[in-house]
Amino acid sequence: MQFQLAIYTSPLFLPISKETQVLYFLHMASHNIKIHQQCMVAPPSAPQTSLPLLSFDLFWLRFHPVERIFFYSLPITQSNPSIFFTQVVPKLKTSLSHTLQHFPPLAGNVLWPNSSSKPVVQYTPGDAVSVVLAESEADFDHVLDNAPKEASESRCLVPHLESFDSRASVMALQITLFPNRGFAIGISTHHAVLDGKSSTLFIKAWASLCKTNDDHSESSSSTPSLAPELEPFFDRTVIETARKSGSSSSDDKLLSKLLSGEDSDPRCLKLLPFPPRLEDHVRGSFVLTGADVDKLRNRVLSKWDSVHIVEEESNSNSNSNSRVSSKPTKLSTFVLTCAYATVSIAKAWYGVEKEKNKFSFGFTVDCRARLETPIPENYFGNCVWGHLVDAKPSEFLEEDGFVIIAKSIHSKIKQMLDEGVFHGADTAVPRYVILAKEGVEIIGIAGSNRFGVYENDFGWGKPSKVEIASIDRALTIALAENRDDKGGVEVGVVLKKPVMKLFGTLFYGGLSDE
Repeated sequence: MQFQLAIYTSPLFLPISKETQVLYFLHMASHNIKIHQQCMVAPPSAPQTSLPLLSFDLFWLRFHPVERIFFYSLPITQSNPSIFFTQVVPKLKTSLSHTLQHFPPLAGNVLWPNSSSKPVVQYTPGDAVSVVLAESEADFDHVLDNAPKEASESRCLVPHLESFDSRASVMALQITLFPNRGFAIGISTHHAVLDGKSSTLFIKAWASLCKTNDDHSESSSSTPSLAPELEPFFDRTVIETARKSGSSSSDDKLLSKLLSGEDSDPRCLKLLPFPPRLEDHVRGSFVLTGADVDKLRNRVLSKWDSVHIVEEESNSNSNSNSRVSSKPTKLSTFVLTCAYATVSIAKAWYGVEKEKNKFSFGFTVDCRARLETPIPENYFGNCVWGHLVDAKPSEFLEEDGFVIIAKSIHSKIKQMLDEGVFHGADTAVPRYVILAKEGVEIIGIAGSNRFGVYENDFGWGKPSKVEIASIDRALTIALAENRDDKGGVEVGVVLKKPVMKLFGTLFYGGLSDE
């Protein structure tokens, strides 16, 4: 018999509309998910807060939400439904409320006031975060297994982020119990409000308050404090002060138009569909140990001088040395992992579908420490800028493609460090448009092996697994640190079944090649 959680009457936990409840029930029922409660969690008390969206933010205004899932194992005494929903969930919800006191914009909405030329993220007292409490019938061991599984299985563990023409929610959460085994926290966040580092900062703050504070009373008048490094920095003026060079406003508008479409209302806030690629697609996680990374590093360095790269024609008028750099003493784990994963994807896709023979790779760079005047690491908002590697679309498929792409990524990063994070910004958008028109498959990246997602302990140990669910909305690689091996990396991908099978063969088989 389905356990029914009692409805909270505290003003911190407000019920949400019946219409939204019906939509959730219909969606979850088809995935063997039972919904126990849907509610809203608000900060105990916070004044109205309004933050303008800046150029870094506006590109993502109608982009799909970033969706992550954190899986936690629990002892059977706490994962029994009657215990979980009466003891564990209240602890999670109350600590969430206290955390929102420090992060009030996350309980608010993206709005576009008539008097403003740009949208804002605004929290008004009474705003709150949607939280869905659910129970899954899925096998928890199957869920935690890294082996490829149906891509649709993760979809039922992340909440829908509401958006309308005039308003968009900033964050939504779902807590799903796997009876007698563990639970998952699914989080959907609006990309125009916060980037990966900011969303990770929030999760770390929430986990910290949940784990360390014994007073979890809803009526507590005091809000627990956060460690200084977990306090968000909201002052947006530091961005405009620090960003004295970079893309022009026309570039920003063109970037935004790529996402919003030519014919749409320029003030519309409804997120674009970006439908998940679920049919015939599977999701898999692949692990590199620290020793694997060292092996890949040695392979690239040993061939650095013998494998040559050719300047892409579209960039022939740029700095001729942009892809020519001296042999480094060390290559970063990020460079090696991205090169190895993207080349493995390209070769696997080409191996299954011969017409897929042109690829590119784009990645975002955290600009906090790279602006003319560095800004705080805990700056809350978007502070990332994208780059495309200067590689010919065919080079991903060459015999030494891994070495070539690793050299290309390293050279792009070195160029950025030498000439500024915005170097090449004036040609980036036109180049992206050209590649898209030519049918080039552009592989992106989500997450980072430096975010420390496996450090997020809510009081029941570190996560058993972390997934970026939203990589099924585009050809994107998910990165995280290796949970059990310092220096290692976890790579998440969503691919067609036959492509995934060949990808796995190439990915692990390539580690044994000399």
